[in-house]
Amino acid sequence: MDPTDLALLSELEKGLPLVTEPFAEIGRWLGIPEAEVLHRAQRLREEGAIRKIRARINQRLLGITANALVAWRPPGGWDGEDFSRFASAPGISHCYLRRPVPGRWEYTLYTVHHGRSREGVLAAVEEMARAAGCSDYIVLFSTEEYKRVPNVRINENGGGLP
Repeated sequence: MDPTDLALLSELEKGLPLVTEPFAEIGRWLGIPEAEVLHRAQRLREEGAIRKIRARINQRLLGITANALVAWRPPGGWDGEDFSRFASAPGISHCYLRRPVPGRWEYTLYTVHHGRSREGVLAAVEEMARAAGCSDYIVLFSTEEYKRVPNVRINENGGGLP
């Protein structure tokens, strides 16, 4: 990965410019032709450095105002298929496994749910719990949003996060 690739990744992380030809615009910023921007982006995607390019929406303007982190204590014997089922459920944006803290915090699976109402999110969580046979979970609804920005992994100098 060369400095131009890093600069391109930095620009793509910021989001596409809202112009008729966004890749040509990025090319102007980087001093390379649009075709090279597209070629590099495709190569970076094939190499796995870019997973996808997508729009970021303001979910609150769309009425999606209920957000909850759910901590699950899965029953013994769960495997990757069980976790994948949780990860692919509608309304879930994140799904993580973490180590427990024995004797203090035994929850190991975390999902982030989004919905139009608390009731709707709770109903979805309860249905997931019933279908999975998992009765030990905690639902933590967001009460205030202090930061919601895309993660920046590549800075202007080509360096990443610590």
